This record gives sequence, C-alpha cells and structure tokens, in this order.
Amino acid sequence: MSMRRTTTTRRAMAAVSMTAALAFALAGCGDDGGEKPGNEGTSAPSAPASPSAEDKGESQQDTAAGDNVDPDVKLAEIRGQNGVVMVINQVQRDSGGFVTVQAEVKNGGEKPANPAQWAGSESVIVRQNLSSVGGATLVDKLGKKRYYVLRDTDGRCLCTTKIAPLQPGDSTAVFMQFPAPPSTTTEVDFSVPTFATASLKISG
Repeated sequence: MSMRRTTTTRRAMAAVSMTAALAFALAGCGDDGGEKPGNEGTSAPSAPASPSAEDKGESQQDTAAGDNVDPDVKLAEIRGQNGVVMVINQVQRDSGGFVTVQAEVKNGGEKPANPAQWAGSESVIVRQNLSSVGGATLVDKLGKKRYYVLRDTDGRCLCTTKIAPLQPGDSTAVFMQFPAPPSTTTEVDFSVPTFATASLKISG
C-alpha cells in the first residue's frame, strides 16, 4: 500500500470517529432536559381545578334536598319571626373536617317570609349570597370558638342560596356547612339571624 493511500485511509477513520463522538455528546446533552436519575415517578400530575364554593354549594344543595335526609327526623325546632319555624333534620360531622347542618324552614305565619334576613349583616356575605342562610353560626362553648359558614375568597358561602320568598304554608330545605370543631366537641349552639338559638348534638 502506498504512503498516500495509507494517509487518506487514516484521515477517513479519524473523521468517522469524530462524527461518532459528536453524536454521542449531542445525545448526552439531550438527556439533560429529561428526568434526572433518582427522580423517576416523583413528578406530580396536574391537579384538576377545584370546584368553586358556588359549585360545591349547588352540589351540596342537591344532597340536602335528597333522600339521604329524613324530613321526619326533628333534632330541634327553632322559631323565627312571624310564625316561621326551622326544623333541624341532621347535624353531621364529615370525614373532610366539616360539619353540615341540614334543615327545613316552614312559614307557618300569615305573611310572606323574607329569606334575605337570614344572610346576616356582613356586607360580603349579603352581597354574594342574597336570600341565603349564610348568616348561620356554630358556637363551641367548650372551646370558646365561633364558626361561620364556609365561604370562598369571593365570599360565596357553602350554603343554600337564592331562596325564594316563602308564602304562608310554604317550606324549603336548606343546608349550611361549617369547619368542624375538635372531635372532643359533641355539642354546639346553632343560630341563624331572626331565629332563636338551639343546642345541637353533632353526629358522626
């Protein structure tokens, strides 16, 4: 083999080796954009958007008026103005750390009842929850703490809203959801504006 042919062959082999090395380096750079060793499976999937309080309220309202609450169960009966009565059907502690009060409001008087009074006096609650039971509260006398109806950052409550005026003889199911007191608290004082206060036992 001549010297010139040998030199050409060596140059070709060197070029092939350099190309292979460059390809390997580029492949290594591409790996930097992926998961690092030891991080496999640690990336959390995107969480679905949480429903707003309004959506939760609508869903819970359907439950409040559903078959899971026995309207014949009367844990307490509290009187309001002009013959209006609220019958408490259920006070349930949920596993998620909430207490849900479900009740029925009946107008036993002779005049229409205005639900707007039950929203309370807080401007945010009244503005976002017209004709609601958003003014309800629970008081843990043992823990010396008052609990208000849950609400979102816009002030929308997890409670029954858009309650139509109750004509004489009419009734409507309502619900209110509160943060749960400690598990050691089994009894709370419940109140809604214009109604008397009642002592309720928490089940669940």
